[in-house]
Order: sequence, then structure tokens, then C-alpha cells
Amino acid sequence: MAKKTPAKEVAQVADRFSFQAFSSFVNTNFSLIIILVMAFVLGFLSGSLWTENRILKTGGGVALNDISAADAAAAAAAAKKLEQVPAFDPKTDHFRGNKDAEVVMIEYSDFECPYCNRFHPTMIQVMEEYSDKVAWVYRHFPLSFHPNAQPLAEASECVATYGGNEAFWKFSDSVYEKMADGSIYGSNPEAKKVSTEMMVSLASAAGANGSQVKACLDSKEMSQKVKDSQAGGSKAGVTGTPGTIIMSKKGGFDLVPGALPFEQVEAMLSEHL
Repeated sequence: MAKKTPAKEVAQVADRFSFQAFSSFVNTNFSLIIILVMAFVLGFLSGSLWTENRILKTGGGVALNDISAADAAAAAAAAKKLEQVPAFDPKTDHFRGNKDAEVVMIEYSDFECPYCNRFHPTMIQVMEEYSDKVAWVYRHFPLSFHPNAQPLAEASECVATYGGNEAFWKFSDSVYEKMADGSIYGSNPEAKKVSTEMMVSLASAAGANGSQVKACLDSKEMSQKVKDSQAGGSKAGVTGTPGTIIMSKKGGFDLVPGALPFEQVEAMLSEHL
């Protein structure tokens, strides 16, 4: 016959497993519980990292050295493509500096591009410091979402035709200056449209014949020349503006990645001078 458990003992057992007893246990041992939970989480993460590492080592994923190799291959291919840039020709290209320089910087640019506007003073500073060692070549790369870029590029070619290389650069400098302060849009800056009158006025101020430039613009005779310039940049891997290719016998080919400040461009040039 089973022995009966006294009521007092039953009550004591019940108290041990009550919610109040559990809360008291948690409060008393809270720090220990937190340490155990953290140990569990760290153990889980360590196991996950170990598993991932094993997968990579056994070919179940892409290892970091494979990614680096892929990046290196892509960089080499891009550098090789730069070599396809059309050669500098002092007779047909617009340039500043020394036409016989060991280093040539070919800038593919867009007159309406804000980054090109930011980069223009950098290149002017390069010429101030290295005009005897560097030739700066300006070529067109008008982006389709800049509606004034193509007309301005054509206008600059008209200026070069009827005013020469010096007039081209004066016109280009004035376009960037007036783009920077918005005055190139005339009395209607909200429209963001550069008028033919404005382009002719800037052409005349640069030293070209205004009437000839207007006739040139109206005829669209420079349209294909601008497109051919852009095609040459695309062939060399230029996809945005400013896209400036440095080339020299000493350093080969380099691409200046966007509107870098003078100090960074100078550092790149040091590899070629």
C-alpha cells in the first residue's frame, strides 16, 4: 500500500515549480543566463563561418582570390581597350600645351556635364604646371540626356573652323564659365536652353566670325564630326564624362576616373612623366 504524501510536502514541491520561483531564479542568475546565451550565439556564428570557409575551399563557392583574379582580368581588358583611342593629331585635334609632349591627355567631354565643368579648372591647372610636358586634347562626348551638349559641341567645331584653335579654347572656356553661373541660358534660365544667339555671341567674343558660325550651325555640317569624336571615345572604353585617357611611352595608358582634383591627377601623371 503506497504511503500518502503529507499536504505540507505537496505544497512545498508546488512552490518550487511556481512562476514566482522561476522569476526569482532568473533574477538571481540573470548575469549567468546572459553569458550562456552569448556563448551559444558565438558558437553558432563560429560554426557558420567555419562551414562557409569549408565550402569555399572545396569549390562550393567563389573564393576571394578568384574574385581578385576576375577583377584583375577585367582591369587588364579595360586597359587594353584604352589603346584603341584614336591617335593624337596636332593638325586636326583641339589641344593645349606641347604638341610634341611625351604625355598626352585626351579628354572626352560634354559641355553641359556638371562633372566636366568641375574638371575643366583641374585641366587648366595641369596646363599651368605642365604645359611644356603635356598635351591636353579636347574631344566631344555629348550625352543624350543633355540637350544642349550636341549643339554646343557643333558650335565649338564651327568656331574652330572659322576662328582656329585659339578661338576654340576661348569659346570652350567661356561656355564652362557661363554654365557654372547659369548665365549661358540668358534671360530664361528656367528653360535650360542655350540659344543660337548665345552661341554666336560667344563665338564672336572668342574671335570667330559670327555670321559664318551661325550659317555653320544652321547647316548642321559639324554634326557628324561630333558623332565621330564620340565614337572614338566609345571604342576606347569611355562610357561617361569626363573620360580622360593619359598615354605616354613611359607609363602606357591610364584612364582618369571622372572629375578628380588636381592633386590626384598630378599623382597619376607622375607615373608618366
